[in-house]
Amino acid sequence: MGARRESEHTSMKNITTVEKKSERELVVTRTFNAPARIVFEAWTKPELMKRWWVPKSMGISLLSCEMDVRVGGKYRLVFGEGMEFFGRYIEVTPHSRIVWTNEEGGEDGSVTRVTLEEKGGKTLLVMSELYPSIEALDAAGTGAAVATLESFTQLDELLVELGASVGRS
Repeated sequence: MGARRESEHTSMKNITTVEKKSERELVVTRTFNAPARIVFEAWTKPELMKRWWVPKSMGISLLSCEMDVRVGGKYRLVFGEGMEFFGRYIEVTPHSRIVWTNEEGGEDGSVTRVTLEEKGGKTLLVMSELYPSIEALDAAGTGAAVATLESFTQLDELLVELGASVGRS
């Protein structure tokens, strides 16, 4: 465990840490300069998710984003060339917690838990990926962690825009 990666977006000054907490769990932590309510919306509204989820460096976009964010609700994210992620929500607590399955991996699918904790108008986000086996985590590789770093930078940019638009209303 103890393997760490850090990224800093110069204009945001928010560091993302990626840590292997156990043989089966990867945890990503980042503080966002926005209230938990707005961060939660970015994770639960398809029109917002489409704007930050896929790293721009991949050269593809999120073609379809279906999200029924409630316990038992399903989601399906479709990218180019038949690539898709899908599963169901197993826990949803507005503005503080979302837990979902990643069923595209079959028996090797992980469970993702995102928690949001607001302090002083900023939100600490902790995202945990729990894999069913050491092999499943190893198969996910470092590519997913690198993609998450870029996606979180894009989320930071969206939150700045959303905060600015909220301030104008």
